[in-house]
Formats: sequence, structure tokens, C-alpha cells
Amino acid sequence: MAKVAVIGAGLAGTEAAYKIAEGGIDVDLYEMRPEKNTPAHRTGYFAELVCSNSLGGKEITTGAGLLKEEMKLLGSIVVKTAEKHSVPAGGALAVDREKFSKEITDILENHKHINVIRREIEKIPENYDVVIIATGPLTSETLSKEIQKLTGAEHLYFYDAIAPTVDAETVDFTKGFWGDRYSKGEGDYFNCTLTEEEYEVFYNELLKGEQVPLKDFERAVFFEGCLPIEEIAKRGKQTLLFGPMKPVGLVDPKTGKQPFAVVQLRKENKEGTLLSMVGFQTKLKYPEQKRIFRLIPALRNATFVRLGSIHRNTFIQSQKVLKPTLQMKTYPHILFAGQITGVEGYAASAATGILAGINAVKIIKGKETVVPPETTMLGGLVRYITEPKDELQPMNPNFALLPDLKGKKVKDKRKRKLLKAERALEDMKRFVKEINT
Repeated sequence: MAKVAVIGAGLAGTEAAYKIAEGGIDVDLYEMRPEKNTPAHRTGYFAELVCSNSLGGKEITTGAGLLKEEMKLLGSIVVKTAEKHSVPAGGALAVDREKFSKEITDILENHKHINVIRREIEKIPENYDVVIIATGPLTSETLSKEIQKLTGAEHLYFYDAIAPTVDAETVDFTKGFWGDRYSKGEGDYFNCTLTEEEYEVFYNELLKGEQVPLKDFERAVFFEGCLPIEEIAKRGKQTLLFGPMKPVGLVDPKTGKQPFAVVQLRKENKEGTLLSMVGFQTKLKYPEQKRIFRLIPALRNATFVRLGSIHRNTFIQSQKVLKPTLQMKTYPHILFAGQITGVEGYAASAATGILAGINAVKIIKGKETVVPPETTMLGGLVRYITEPKDELQPMNPNFALLPDLKGKKVKDKRKRKLLKAERALEDMKRFVKEINT
């Protein structure tokens, strides 16, 4: 008889175990809580929401909203239970977190195909035909070391230094130029230029910016390579000019001169619809990031699809380790799901659990594993975390991950999102039909 293990009963592990069990396959679901807790969790319930009680927007014109609609088509237990225990939250799907987690725990503990084992896994089990690792951003130190051995030490990150990412459509490209330092490369960076006066204003506001206080489990010594931008600024007014804002080796083709300061934007995906602020990891509060970073002329009207942070977050470099099916390249019977893969947010974490569960069933039944269409939000996320790039920074669901509409130029942003969302849902319906036949 085939044996399947899911390690971790967070949102991703919950979805994976449920999908496998609903496929009629027995699964051992391992969860170390409450025998061993994490610094963030408070209960022994499955799918516990440790931060906000919101699963993001409900409208399909939001990244999280579209993803949740796709998840419903895929039979998500998380979305179904969240809607049952929802609380008023405007345009967001928020839940009574205790009722939500308790019901999911009850369903899984009483499922005839799920065997819940409450203990810490210290080594990747070898006596299973398929193993799904869904241990989340607070993976225990012992298991983290095992994952390091499995993936290669250089492919596991423990501290997540995230720089903000902007929607390229909202950047003012007249306020800078494309080009690489010393003309090396093929112009992969957009250089947002600042005059001395503009830099002075930006620097002073950066020093005054209100920061997020670190939680106990986030208290880590900052590495020099990922210092918060505001920490660098505290070392002196010129420090940024020799660090992430240095203009050396760059010449503005409009003036023929070196700018006083630059902020470099680097392409986050092949299409260049997402641009990350190089070296701008930060602990500024979200409203402060928007206020201060919009003092950069090219970003005056920028839409930030992801804001910066530095926090404890164990995740693998999926683009080097995983196939788009979420299987390991070197060990195809081992799959990863959830935030440990480099996706961000409750919905994204849970959605990758569904995909891992689907593919676990495929493997057990001797069928070909599957990848959702890239036109879907889940497909876009999976493509993003697994496509080749030097370094992976965690990503949440957003419309910049989706390909353009073929043969259509729609200027209205909301209309464009709606058309992409409708296309995504139609393609997801076809995908669901295909995997179920």
C-alpha cells in the first residue's frame, strides 16, 4: 500500500493532506504542536493564523481575491472554512480565527484517510513513497538543518530581507535611465535619479521614518549584506551614496554626467512588469515606506505590489531546487509547499498546498504531474518561484505575475485586471476538468 507523509499542518499542509485524503489515499500528517511550539503560534490547532485574521481581498480584481476563487475551483478546504467563519472586514475575507482553525482541525482529525501524528519530525522520513514538506517560515532548527542537507546549504535562507517591488506600469521612466554600472550587461537596471536637493529631502525623511518593532522571534543580528536601508542611513549622510544609492559607474545619457544619487530597479520577472528596489530592504512601517519612497521622483506615483521587510523566515531557493510541479529536481518524490517555497501570504501558502496534494496523488497513481496554466494566479506564482533567476525573493499574488492579454490593449487598469481574472478562471476551470479525467 502506498504511503504518503505531509510534514506540517499549517495552511499548506492542511490543504495538501486534505487533497490527498479526498483522493482516497491514506496520509500521515505530522504536526509538532502542541508538543513543541513555535515563538509565533499560540494553539495546537491546524491552519492557525499567526498574524492577521484576514486572507486578503475578496474581489477578483485583487491578487488574493482571484487566487481564492481559483482555490475554490480546486476544492480548497481553507477557503470553504474561511467563508463559513467569516467576520465583517469590508472588501477582505477575514475570519474568526479560533473557529476557523478548530473546524479544520476537527475535519482532518476525523477524516478516515488521515492519520494525525503529533510529534516533531527531525529527519526527512525515508519510508514513504511521497513526502510533502510544508513546515512554513518557522521551521524548527533541527529540521532546517536536514532541509539544508537535502537542498544544499546555499539554497536555504533563514532571514528574509525583502526589498519593495513596484508595478512597472506606475514608474515614471522619464525620471531616470536604463543602464548597468560601467556599461556591463544589457541595461537590466532602471536608474531612478535624484539631484542633491532631492537626496537631501529623501535622506532626512528616511531618518525620521517610523519603524516596525521587532518581535521576539525576529530578533536577529542584521547581516552587513542585508542591512535595512534606514540602518545604513544612520551611519552618515554619505553612506547611502557609497552603498545602495551609489551613482558610480553610471552616466545619464540625457546629461552625459553621473547623477548625484540613484535608486536602481531590477526586473523581477522576464516580462519586466515587476521591478524591485535594489538594496532597499527595510523595517519602516508600510505607510512610511510608501510616503518616503515616493519622494524618489521616478516613484512619485508608484504602486507597491510588495513592501519591504526583514524578518525570520525560512525558505528555499525554489528556482534552483524545485520543478514547477513543486517536486524536487533531485528527489521527485519529495515536494515542498507553503511559505517555505518563497510564496507570501495565507492564500498563496494554502494554494501551493493544494497543488502539492494534487501532484502527490498523481505520483501515487502513476500519472504525470501537472502545472496550472500560467494565465492563472496559482500558475503565475508557481512560475515565478521556479523560473531561473539568481536569487528568489518571496512573492505574494498580484496581477503583474500574469501575462498580457493577447491582441487586446486595455488602458483602464481595473478593466484590464477584470479581463485577466476572467481569463484565469476560465483556464482554471479547464485545468480542473483535465486533472479530474
